[in-house]
Amino acid sequence: MTTTLQTRTLGSTGPQVSALGLGCMGMSALYGGADRAESVATIHAALEAGVTLLDTGDFYGMGHNELLIGEALRAAPAAHREQALISVKFGALRDPDEGWSGYDGRPAAVRNFAAYSLQRLGTDHIDVYRIARVDPDVPIEETVGAIAELVAKGYVRHIGLSEVGAETIRRAAATAPIADLQIEYSLISRGIEREILPTTRELGIAVTAYGVLSRGLISGHFAHDRQLAPGDFRAVSPRFQGENLRHNLDLVDALRKIAEQKGASVAQIAIAWVLSRGEDVVPLVGARRRDRLAEALGALEVTLDAADLAAIEDAVPAGAAAGERYPAAQMAHLDSEH
Repeated sequence: MTTTLQTRTLGSTGPQVSALGLGCMGMSALYGGADRAESVATIHAALEAGVTLLDTGDFYGMGHNELLIGEALRAAPAAHREQALISVKFGALRDPDEGWSGYDGRPAAVRNFAAYSLQRLGTDHIDVYRIARVDPDVPIEETVGAIAELVAKGYVRHIGLSEVGAETIRRAAATAPIADLQIEYSLISRGIEREILPTTRELGIAVTAYGVLSRGLISGHFAHDRQLAPGDFRAVSPRFQGENLRHNLDLVDALRKIAEQKGASVAQIAIAWVLSRGEDVVPLVGARRRDRLAEALGALEVTLDAADLAAIEDAVPAGAAAGERYPAAQMAHLDSEH
């Protein structure tokens, strides 16, 4: 049996999706090793619970994540396969040493990336397709125009954006209908509220919010003395370093007091806060295990009234986090931060 979750719509032109989506990156990359069987079981549990939106990138584990999702969908009941909507990011250039060497948004590259993603996923179309970061050498109009051609041919259903600023959003939306903007948004990453979120709302574009638990930092499960696995992104993330980490975990302790009063976990309060931002915001939860998925889904049962929201924002005011959300070299790639 498939459970029906609350739903939200990706903008004025996009599909209806579950109010929470599953971000699958951590099953393949950036957080150390993951158990493949548990990853597949978690995707199956998400689909059974009524989650319809699966988010990935073709560069997560150099194709590993797309192959994993394809494997999970092939083994899922037909009804679950049919309800699954796959959102794919493309454009990152990698090497065999797992290095990064920029982004490619040329139309020929867009078509090339899409062809490989369709094969790895084992599908005949991608539901939402977006470049992960703007290619500074290619106008966004050319990249979005190439995706629009894939839409016209039936290989892509909807066009998305990722980590772009207000001006780029406007240029993209003038080129073709945009369903959603994927961008980091959490209690401790609220920069989009200044200019980006008003722009998406003006243009009828939804936000799929990643990093809602700030890579586990505000999940309530991260400790000062946690030993990170080799290759874990958090080992170089500014918010997880030294005094920054101590400061940020103090914020989590303040949030924990509110969670206890609500009979919820810290993670559930943090996710529920993002859900409260508006019907046009769809949080992506990066659960790699079924227990973490179940906890995240519990956020849908948490109701936050005005007093709760005021208490949360008093505990974790906007701009309270210490440290940037990415190292300086990666921040430089974010059109959303320029």
